[in-house]
Amino acid sequence: MSAGSFRVAVLGGGVGGLSAAHELGERGFDVTVYEAKSRLGGKARSFSVPSGDDGHSLPAEHGFRFFPGFYRNLRDTLGRIPRAAGGTVADNLVETDETLIATTTGEEMRSETRTPNTIAEWVAALKPTIGGGEISPAETNYFLRRLLVLLTSCRARRERELDRVSWWEFVDAEAQSPAYRKHLAESTQALVALKPQRGSARTIGQIYAQLMLDQIDPNRPTEAVLNGPTSEVWMTPWESYLESLGVSVRTESPVTKIDSDGRRVTGVELAGGERVTADYYVAALPVEVMASLVTPELRLAAPSLGTIGRLDTAWMNGIQFYLTEDLPLARGHQAYTDSPWALTAISQRQFWDDGPFDIETCADGSIRGVLSAIISDWETPGSVYDKPARECSREEIKTEVWHQLTAHLNRDAERLSTEYLYDWVLDPAIVETGDGMENHEPLLINTVGSLRDRPPAVTDAPNLVLAADYVRTDTDLATMESANEAARRAVGGIVEHTGAGAPPPTVWGLSEPQLFDPPKRQDEVAFRLGLPHPGEAERGLRSTFRGLRTSGWGFDD
Repeated sequence: MSAGSFRVAVLGGGVGGLSAAHELGERGFDVTVYEAKSRLGGKARSFSVPSGDDGHSLPAEHGFRFFPGFYRNLRDTLGRIPRAAGGTVADNLVETDETLIATTTGEEMRSETRTPNTIAEWVAALKPTIGGGEISPAETNYFLRRLLVLLTSCRARRERELDRVSWWEFVDAEAQSPAYRKHLAESTQALVALKPQRGSARTIGQIYAQLMLDQIDPNRPTEAVLNGPTSEVWMTPWESYLESLGVSVRTESPVTKIDSDGRRVTGVELAGGERVTADYYVAALPVEVMASLVTPELRLAAPSLGTIGRLDTAWMNGIQFYLTEDLPLARGHQAYTDSPWALTAISQRQFWDDGPFDIETCADGSIRGVLSAIISDWETPGSVYDKPARECSREEIKTEVWHQLTAHLNRDAERLSTEYLYDWVLDPAIVETGDGMENHEPLLINTVGSLRDRPPAVTDAPNLVLAADYVRTDTDLATMESANEAARRAVGGIVEHTGAGAPPPTVWGLSEPQLFDPPKRQDEVAFRLGLPHPGEAERGLRSTFRGLRTSGWGFDD
């Protein structure tokens, strides 16, 4: 049978769902996407928010988009979405040059994000700038050796041992200096909204290594951002391309029930009672939504869905400040290392200047810059109200974030002034209720031991596949890349099951240097024999010496 003979219902119009629709549409399947909200894109979408009383609007978003070099699957998809003006959406990516590392106490640093080209640039790239010299060379070397243990561990050891150990424990954070804990062990929280004491060493370590390799590997693309609001320069062209492939899209159509007879999916119910049937179903819903739809019958048909209710989520949401003066700060991201709420930010105007979107057409023409910040820690008390973000009102969150930014930026001179603040928008997913704040779009977090609770893209139900960031993927982190990879694996399952004759989508896993392959093979033998990784011997000695010193023997590390 031809692909066009099969009807596929894609449940969810985020990056995972649209990636699946893209791959299915290009192979000729009859596809309909059902999205709960009024706009496509999920957490990646942007939207217009009214400002003032004159009918003007501002571009807002869940949080700024970030495209590391290792996003191979997603970049491939962007390169296959045509733009009306010619070229593809991949042409809307703008490379960054640096990361600003701001602090309230030490020296402000700038770290290059471009691949080094000269000897001087290589020296600067390899020099540990994070921490502003607070971390000793011995601790830096120890941290790198811990990363080396991960990079030379076989796949089985990573999944069965390192996934069950926290990042905090893996890098021996408790035994190191406060600077080591702050700048190395805890630095990943701003990236993944996950405290190192809870995060899987496998997940955090692999992503940490990928970000390092992005910088030093000349064969990888440079970190990039978009040249305009996400929906303007990505989602709208994507929707047009899907329409050209014959893909149907229905927005404001939330899924309320997935029916099953215990063997397969028999249909889907939408809000309002409408029932939808198809030959195949792609579940591309957020983990908390999908978990609420798993019935005993569906669990019987797809047992791997039975544990997704155990998966955890956290809050990681953005706030945009619209300024009457542009404030570039850095040609890349900004990390505010002393902010209680683990803030990161980016000045977007500099990346939008050569794109199709003109920020000065917004509002009354007064806006010259946009500082987009992300709050990654909603549990730690802030510095103004002494309350965590989740206990603050929306107005208090704005005041607190602004104060934490200025505490870093205005130490020597006033760079961020209230005189420049035109307006602000906090992610509308953060909602004030009578019982406190709620987050309607939380983020999956990879906690210790959670890998075993995550299902594969292809389930045991013969007509149900999964395309979401909680699915088991090589990317192994709640990102756009993971959602795209899951979608490719899901479509591959449909292609194989239907025998439609279409090739499955290409899937790229995380790439690591080949020089680590021999030690990985050796470690695979050791793991099968029940032996520890050779790198753990040093760790055991350090623990022994620390114990002797504590006991009064006087040994020194």
